[in-house]
Amino acid sequence: MRGGRGGWYLSAAALAVVVAGLAAVGLDVGRTPSAPTSRPTPPSTPALRPVLRPLSATAPVPTAAGLRGALATVLRDPALGSQLAVSVVDAATGAPLFESRAAAGVVPASTAKIITALAALTVLPHDRRLTTRVLAGPAPGDVVLVGAGDPTLAGAYAVGGYPKAARLVDLADAVRRARGGVAVTRVLVDDTLFTGPRLGPGWKPTYVTGGDVAPVSALGVDGGRASRGDHVPRVEDPALDAGRQLARLLGGRPGVERGRAAVGAAQLGAVAGPTVAQLVELALTRSDNDLAEALGRQIALAAGQPASFDGETTAIRTVLARLQVPLDDVRLLDASGLSPQDRIAPAALSRLLAKASSDPRYGALLSGLPVAGFDGTLAERYHRGPAAQAAGAIRAKTGTLDGVSALAGLLRTREGRLLAFDLAAVGAPFAATRQLQSALDQVAAVVVSCGCR
Repeated sequence: MRGGRGGWYLSAAALAVVVAGLAAVGLDVGRTPSAPTSRPTPPSTPALRPVLRPLSATAPVPTAAGLRGALATVLRDPALGSQLAVSVVDAATGAPLFESRAAAGVVPASTAKIITALAALTVLPHDRRLTTRVLAGPAPGDVVLVGAGDPTLAGAYAVGGYPKAARLVDLADAVRRARGGVAVTRVLVDDTLFTGPRLGPGWKPTYVTGGDVAPVSALGVDGGRASRGDHVPRVEDPALDAGRQLARLLGGRPGVERGRAAVGAAQLGAVAGPTVAQLVELALTRSDNDLAEALGRQIALAAGQPASFDGETTAIRTVLARLQVPLDDVRLLDASGLSPQDRIAPAALSRLLAKASSDPRYGALLSGLPVAGFDGTLAERYHRGPAAQAAGAIRAKTGTLDGVSALAGLLRTREGRLLAFDLAAVGAPFAATRQLQSALDQVAAVVVSCGCR
């Protein structure tokens, strides 16, 4: 999933489509040629051609006049509303090519996860794994389940797929082995790594009941899901739910309470989750709010801040300042972009993406951006209408809240120039979200297809 410096990043899903396409034109992918047979000669197949044109460091840069002319019609689409902010910059230089209302902060929705991902990859070891542990408790029959902030820890309602998650059942097996068959009578849960409110500023209570996010906790299983599935209600107390699931796995019906691990307590078992780089990819591809908030807390801890909403946003601003990003029009109150009080200037976000495109530290950010028409939150977009021509040529993070729709990422022009962009439409009715998304897709597709010189 990684590309070289300045390269184009192809996801596993996109690669699968390419392989399928090769098979469709008669090329047996991954199969050893067999000896000739007496079967009739198959009909000739069309010559294979590259699915994506390569990037070129010498490709011509679109001009401001060319972009204005190409975008003039599509920007008048009524579905975009009257408050569209646009920033398109050259990824190689960061120079602005076309901007409108780009300097003022707008509600970013989930495109804020790009900034969280960038901060995480700046200050955290990419190979770090969050390790959930069970320690010996204060009484002989006690064990303490200690959370490290890994929301991917798998329990009864695990969400499958890549990357492989740590499993609560493996932790229970390790505890049984360590105790030599001695029964556990009480499970204490320690979620004290994170502090402060569990719901972010401006979050709606329906975010939890509707399955958008769990109350932020240092300990939980299955992202705090109350049943199997993606958009299902989340439990009110993820830590106690994790303790109850562990108690059932240990058998004997031990009680479950809150507690705190003692310094120097013996470790009975531990399971490590995916790496930070994998968590970043997953947070972006799936637009996973739980992962974004977990990464935000880890950024806070790395910066010596409390692992809270205030701590994570303070730490993220510190990272942005270190990267010389103007902060006047960046105001974050959470790490996921769920708060309608968040503000990011499109000009700032597009320039951050341009920085990331040529820095090897941010490979997981780039490979985590969904590919238009192929995976993640763009899997069902760019299939129909004029925007379909840009499928595979755009990697971008989506963002949707009531009255807000955004698209920010990287695109490749038809000449092979890499551009960074941010499109944010504010004020459109939520009922018109699909039409608004299609209109944003068309704006990006026009930039892909035009010479704009």
